[in-house]
Amino acid sequence: MRLKLLRRRLTISAPRMKVRSATPWPLRWAAAAIVLGFCGAISLWAFELGKDIAGVDRVSKDELLQLRDDVAKLRLERDRVQSILNTSGSAITVERATQERLATRIRVLETENRTLRQDLGFFEKLMPASGAEGVAIRGLQAEVLAGTQLKWQVLVIQAGRNAPEFRGKLEVNFSGTMDGKPWMMPLPEGPQALQFRQYRRVEGMVDLPPQAIVKNVSARVVEGSISRAVQNVSL
Repeated sequence: MRLKLLRRRLTISAPRMKVRSATPWPLRWAAAAIVLGFCGAISLWAFELGKDIAGVDRVSKDELLQLRDDVAKLRLERDRVQSILNTSGSAITVERATQERLATRIRVLETENRTLRQDLGFFEKLMPASGAEGVAIRGLQAEVLAGTQLKWQVLVIQAGRNAPEFRGKLEVNFSGTMDGKPWMMPLPEGPQALQFRQYRRVEGMVDLPPQAIVKNVSARVVEGSISRAVQNVSL
């Protein structure tokens, strides 16, 4: 029996043997991690050394500083341009407001100028002709406005500084054609009463017949049964 056991151990049919390390596996993992960390540190050191030798890192820092400086300058330029634009916008707004005020003032002055011209013409009409005395019609105006409406105006004056008060009537007549035939029409409300010392301006509106064409307007100042002044105007 012993012989068989000894033969089995010494021959090929002997059982297999396993050689195991006596070092625990945590220590083996720790050693592997230390080796890998050391390798990584060496690689990082080599990379940084290569950048320093090539000057890449220094150039990148210089470019970054330059870019920051350029950005700061651009911001200052932007703020300056924005300030100029804001000032220009304010100036344009003020200029527009000034132009609008000037345009309004010009329109007011033009209106005042027309009024002054009308007043000048009115007072020129008040000036009596040399040697003229008594009542006179110095201004008769008529204008067709909108087809069947006519506006008329009469200025009657009395020459002399101490002229007595005049009491009379104003008759206004319109003549022309209607349907191709002669046509005439007085004021619908009849003669207008007149009472003044120096001057009197009378005006009114008349509704015309649809087919009437006014060609002449006449005004006559009557005192009692006596005609004191007559004037005609053609349209």
